[in-house]
Amino acid sequence: MKLFDSHCHLNDKSYDNDLDEVIKHAHEANVDALMIVGITEKTSIQAVSIAEFRPGLYASVGIHPHDAKDCTQAALDVLKKLAKNPKVRAWGETGLDFNRMYSSQESQEKWFIRQIEIADELELPLIFHERESHGRFLEILKVHHKKGRKGVVHCFSGNKKELERYLELGLYIGITGILTIKSRGAYLRELAPFIPTERILIETDAPYLTPAPEKNRTRRNEPAFVKSVLIKLAKERGEDPEYLSAALWDNTCRLFDIDNVF
Repeated sequence: MKLFDSHCHLNDKSYDNDLDEVIKHAHEANVDALMIVGITEKTSIQAVSIAEFRPGLYASVGIHPHDAKDCTQAALDVLKKLAKNPKVRAWGETGLDFNRMYSSQESQEKWFIRQIEIADELELPLIFHERESHGRFLEILKVHHKKGRKGVVHCFSGNKKELERYLELGLYIGITGILTIKSRGAYLRELAPFIPTERILIETDAPYLTPAPEKNRTRRNEPAFVKSVLIKLAKERGEDPEYLSAALWDNTCRLFDIDNVF
């Protein structure tokens, strides 16, 4: 069994003192590949720096909707140059978040659309963030639809209708440790069997969203814990974990255009 954590933030300051140990733990848990996700200009640079000389580690660059208020064209130009690094395999995390409104709706939408355009220009898959956008996220994707565009809805937490519309757009669905949490993950567990096997990714969103049972002993999530997401997902779908892990590995490599033999 080999696992691919398709979304983590090893560029978070919580790993400053033990980054190499965390990566070692991941490899010991058969997590052979990681996607380190950028959410600002600074963290995107850090993601590439961490991934650049480490086998099996990859990076994305982008501006999170929380940080849209600070986004500029100059910052996106820096990220475009950074995206030329062969370790950069995606653009994002970008999207809309109307839950906490750290950035206005206007700035979120403006820079979300601009980042979609850049990703299409660079032919990079997109890592999408959506939270409580009340349909606006899907509206923008439909208006700015491009045939053949690849992307993943990170940390999917929507309803069945939204799931169906994401799948119709050809998107992958990212499943986090929320799936393992008794009350918070109940509806997600109901929807899990409806996602086609070839369209699922697993992720930690580390250091956030620690899955059970690890949540009982540590607050900080790690890529090693993505195995708990896999095991729970396999159980809810009635699939063999070995079979599912192989399918998810192939899915992630296909989405991020990574040679899956390494």
